[in-house]
Amino acid sequence: MKHITVVAAVIEHKGKYLCVQRGINKYDYISKKWEFPGGKVEADESPENALIREIQEELAMEINELDFLITVEHTYPDFRLTMHTYLCKSEQTTPTLTEHLEYTWQSASDMNHLDWAAADLPIVEKLITLS
Repeated sequence: MKHITVVAAVIEHKGKYLCVQRGINKYDYISKKWEFPGGKVEADESPENALIREIQEELAMEINELDFLITVEHTYPDFRLTMHTYLCKSEQTTPTLTEHLEYTWQSASDMNHLDWAAADLPIVEKLITLS
């Protein structure tokens, strides 16, 4: 089974977190699901540099104050992933969506109503316990 290493940004601004909705995907189980933005780590790239690059590419946002939050290991039907997640800050509140359908800023306690990708659920749970 294919294994990928990815990074995700939990971008916080004034007590709320940026949540983005994935576009249509060939895998129904992640198509249109909500997630924390991020992407694949390229060869010879640190997780932090990958995250800064991915957020710039996907959302045209600058992030800073990257603090490790949690690593999630998840197995989907067609692939496995290791997702290194960082709590970040941004002064920008309006992302430019290049790959996602929608975005919303949510407090940790209000995130449960979104239809999350399964790999992102442990991150939601972690944020709820920290709030």
